[in-house]
Amino acid sequence: MRVVLIQPPVQDFYDTDVRLQPIGLCYLKAAVKKNLPDVEVVIKDYHGGCGRRTVAIPRELRYLSDYYGVADRSPFSTFHHFYHFGKSFDDIETEITELQPNVVGISSLFTPYFREALEVAARVRKRTDAIVVMGGSHASAVPESLLASPNVGYVIRGEGERAFVEFVRYLNGEQPIDRVPSLAYRSRGEIVFNPIGDNFPIDELSFPHLSDLRSSNYQLAGKPMTFMITSRSCPHKCSFCSVHTTFGTDYRRRSLENVLEEIELRHRQGYRVIDFEDDNLTYYKNTFKEVCRRLIARFPNREMEFVAMNGISYLSLDDELLELMRQAGFSHLNLALVSSDKTVRETTKRPHTIDAYLKVVHKAQALGFKIVSYQILGLPNETLDSMIQTLAFNARLPVLLGASPFYLTPDAPIARGMNLTEPDYVKARLTALAVETNNFQRDDIYTLFVATRVINFLKGLGLSRGADLACLFDKQWIDRRTTLGFETLKLLRETGHLNFCTHESLRENKRFRPELLFRVLTQAGEIGCLNGQRIIVGEFSAPQAARKDSEARRAGFVIPVRDSCSFEHEHEKRTRFPRGDRAHPSTGAQGIRRSL
Repeated sequence: MRVVLIQPPVQDFYDTDVRLQPIGLCYLKAAVKKNLPDVEVVIKDYHGGCGRRTVAIPRELRYLSDYYGVADRSPFSTFHHFYHFGKSFDDIETEITELQPNVVGISSLFTPYFREALEVAARVRKRTDAIVVMGGSHASAVPESLLASPNVGYVIRGEGERAFVEFVRYLNGEQPIDRVPSLAYRSRGEIVFNPIGDNFPIDELSFPHLSDLRSSNYQLAGKPMTFMITSRSCPHKCSFCSVHTTFGTDYRRRSLENVLEEIELRHRQGYRVIDFEDDNLTYYKNTFKEVCRRLIARFPNREMEFVAMNGISYLSLDDELLELMRQAGFSHLNLALVSSDKTVRETTKRPHTIDAYLKVVHKAQALGFKIVSYQILGLPNETLDSMIQTLAFNARLPVLLGASPFYLTPDAPIARGMNLTEPDYVKARLTALAVETNNFQRDDIYTLFVATRVINFLKGLGLSRGADLACLFDKQWIDRRTTLGFETLKLLRETGHLNFCTHESLRENKRFRPELLFRVLTQAGEIGCLNGQRIIVGEFSAPQAARKDSEARRAGFVIPVRDSCSFEHEHEKRTRFPRGDRAHPSTGAQGIRRSL
């Protein structure tokens, strides 16, 4: 039997090419090779390392042409073209036909890309008789959305290693279909859901089988990088988190020796960066301290670099652990603040405090960490004032701002009970700016998203000493990007309009609300640069005439507001926090799930 496991291409305004390794498929291959050694398994990554091309924007997202319709050259640009990232469907069809598989497993990881996964299934069935099975976070949340396609025969929900092995055994005639755990399939016109079963014990899982992947496709700063997890699920029960849909509520962690053995293996294989993709890497901080001590002893010259792009809960960090992480080879720290508003944190059931956050930020900055702090923009029942408060709070700190506009994904606690449709699935990405309520409008979320670009531009100036913002407008900058940034901000200050900068001319960004940026800067009072210097904001607002003009242009402009009663008892969801604001475009709620 020949099994082909596929990571499909995706289509969006941008991609996070550093986070494309299909580690879940590599776990599946390892499980099959261990338990069914006579089965041939081939992994095909049709996403990473395959380039991009411009494609038509889906009809559900065409309203975004008002926001991303200009190729902006300024440092504050967001998105423009809609791309197909990965191998073309025609090339995939040709390659799969040549492989002639018996079984094709397709990863449907992120909800907004379920159509791309279904298109791959259609191409498989068009030219082969292969059985198609799908899995991943989206498959776990709404398997019926995939089984509705005649090209998909089966869906595996939750963790996939044991379920996939048992599924192959069923195909070999070794057991009946109702003995395959976690399987969903059609029978006599109805969808049958086998009970979710236990996976193999976490320390008995074979290390991910990476042999089919080209290491040159997965690099960080030119160094070969691989993903790794030390645990599955999460002990917290934040109201916005969907991790339990895939991994269940039982938080399991690998043994210390098991983790170190895999790190040794990856080092021998030539990898020099490991990205820990746990949903809660440092929850047992004493254990992780010991991991760091072992890494320091094994790699005293920092031969390995370690990152945690999925983010780390600052609640489990202390001074000693930060010091050990820095010595072990961690250089970046991704923190999930979500909101500085106490009410928002309480309603989302996040057991975090601002005092703990500030302590971690200041210690990490002193140790030389590069810090990114993530905020969700547009949480249901959150106010515009609350979002501005959080942006201003982080603007004063020596952290980069990572902002992720909120969106709904199926089976996240906040979405349960809501009848999400196919257009909702397509909009389940941060680029969609999909959610509006009585508290805020799409223009507001877009403006605050752009505002993070402005603030990060100022934070990264690399000043040798503190300065007043007003003085920086008169400074002669050497590089063109910085000069263009200040020219754009000077026009904003003088006219009250933010402009797109094209190759030919300036064009007013009519969706940007400058008064919101002014509010953020005024509340912040100063900008904390990444190198520890400070920029005093002072008075930075549009002229009175420009403000009146801006208000006049908006008078009578009605933006549809989503019925907020849908959120009466729902407060937040988990978004995939941007990886240094390079979140997966779906940057959202489902994250990098380890099963098919």
